[in-house]
Amino acid sequence: MAEEKKAKNKGPKIIRQIIQIYKYTKPEEPLLPWMLLGAFLLPIVLGVVLGLIMHWHWLTWIFMMILVVMVGALLFTMTLTNRADKVGFAKLEGKPGAAVSVLSNINKAGYYFSETPVWIDPKTKEAIWRGTGYNGIYLLAEGNRSRLARPLQRQERAIKGVVAGSSIPVYSISVGTEPGQTKLRDLRKTVLKCKTYEPTDHKFLLMQKVHPRRRFVLTKEELTTLNERLRTLQEKRGLGIPKGMDPTHPQHISRRAMRGR
Repeated sequence: MAEEKKAKNKGPKIIRQIIQIYKYTKPEEPLLPWMLLGAFLLPIVLGVVLGLIMHWHWLTWIFMMILVVMVGALLFTMTLTNRADKVGFAKLEGKPGAAVSVLSNINKAGYYFSETPVWIDPKTKEAIWRGTGYNGIYLLAEGNRSRLARPLQRQERAIKGVVAGSSIPVYSISVGTEPGQTKLRDLRKTVLKCKTYEPTDHKFLLMQKVHPRRRFVLTKEELTTLNERLRTLQEKRGLGIPKGMDPTHPQHISRRAMRGR
């Protein structure tokens, strides 16, 4: 009985979510209805034209029409989520905590980004956020690139003091809309692409030529130890939080707008 109720509620729930995403996106995208209509009708029109040219059998018509309608529905949802993503990122761009909010959905993949900044400017509210993953340590600087250069260097030195003697890489990413900065919509992809390689140092010359380097990857135990050390570092250093901003509640991106992520 419980499974039957879930199956009945699943359909209406998906429809409600699509309606909510549409209402969220429509005010910022006036051409959205026409874009969605075009995405849905395009495969249907192509299917009809192809059928007329190839003179399909009536049974083929039925199966092909079912197929093109399904393809149209898929293109409809892909277009909707894509435009909703664009609107969601545009609304978050430049707001404190936007970067860590965008990355909150990859925490389950072995990444961890704290909702508390490791450094913040009380006047400008520009901040630096720190995260970790199996590929190393990440520093996300939100704000003016030149003003955050020195604070980033200090954070890097502090981290190197904690992980002294190890080869754990530190990736510094400047988030913003200035030239050379990473935009919010590209942040997740940028973090996932951060990789470091180290020499294999094989004893045999042939193996060294075939496999000269390997990707740096932390083990689960090493990552746990690293997170504990960085947590201790933050507790020792402390952090002054400016009035009017709660770093534990950064700007959250609309989950419905980001359904495709």
